Amino acid sequence: MEPSDLLRHVVERLERLGIPYLVTGSTATIAFGEPRYTNDIDVVADLRLAQLDAFCGSFSPEEFYLSQDAARDAIRRRSQFNVIHPASGLKVDFIIPKDTAFDKSRMRRGVRLRLGPDYEATFASPEDVILKKLEYYRSGESDKHLRDITGVLKVRGDRLDRAYIAAWAARLGVNDIWQAVLERVETAK
Repeated sequence: MEPSDLLRHVVERLERLGIPYLVTGSTATIAFGEPRYTNDIDVVADLRLAQLDAFCGSFSPEEFYLSQDAARDAIRRRSQFNVIHPASGLKVDFIIPKDTAFDKSRMRRGVRLRLGPDYEATFASPEDVILKKLEYYRSGESDKHLRDITGVLKVRGDRLDRAYIAAWAARLGVNDIWQAVLERVETAK
């Protein structure tokens, strides 16, 4: 199974079950920015306890590893759990959105992208992807997050709502990192 096959598998199940979701993380930065390798898929899924049995049942235990207990705990704690496809080594991190103004905003701002001739998926907006990458950088200082942000800035350019990013960067406490990234991009021109 290739990452694109796994993404399609996940999207089809979430949409069939009516679970609001956003593809985010590196998969989203690749869609909006520059390509790079990733072996995991990050999906924000507003999964509810009432949907858990149907959700878990949509991933064949012969093909996938999924702990229903871990998923239940993640829903309750508004954290994350994963689904693993052992044959390929691919993994999907399912992130349960928190009850915050930012998570509510990004769930409303999802963007549909055509990924093939016969299917689309809902992605986090490029602005929200940048904001989450800024938060991830703040917590771990991994340069891959800055490279991902820079790639989105290069490819999306003026099509980004920079005022939205600036406003949320200030509210999320990552404005200093956002300004440093902008300076880095301007210097590289």
